[in-house]
Amino acid sequence: MVFSISSLLFLILPYCLWNAEARRYNSVISVKNGGSWGKWGKPQFCSKGYARGFSVKVEADQGLWDDTGLNGIRLYCSNREVIQSTTGPKGKWTKVKICPKGNLVSFSLRVESNQKEGDDTAANNIQFTCQDGSVIARHVTKRGHFGHWSHRCRSASICGIQTKVEAPQMKGDDTALNDVKFFCCR
Repeated sequence: MVFSISSLLFLILPYCLWNAEARRYNSVISVKNGGSWGKWGKPQFCSKGYARGFSVKVEADQGLWDDTGLNGIRLYCSNREVIQSTTGPKGKWTKVKICPKGNLVSFSLRVESNQKEGDDTAANNIQFTCQDGSVIARHVTKRGHFGHWSHRCRSASICGIQTKVEAPQMKGDDTALNDVKFFCCR
């Protein structure tokens, strides 16, 4: 069987675009205190609905050994999907925190500044505000400081996530998750 180039593209193109198409969003919210190490992962979106809750992957304090702090963030969508962008390899997932009413609409990130010759961890914690104004958080580490709150999603809710994660360094200081941004959908 012989296929023309246009026939081949018609057959292959839908498979190539299936994972490449992102959900439509109307804004991106971020904070200015994120860490500088790592690369941005692929954005991930709730296929329908919005993020109502979250959990975090955190490595416990390692004492004299290298600490990474926050390694991942998962969003729990209103349609029961669980999404996450890139995550670091260490730590355990916490229990889920869900908004009492509504969806996630803004966040604040706890980040430890560059320690120069010390043990860097970068991002260590995150907290969110819900549509009803309540704040939900997981109290997992006390390293670093919470920065300013992000802007609030404008007439929308959080529907997607993209994380910046430093890959394991093999030799040297690991930080894992450094920064995050969220996408807002109507």
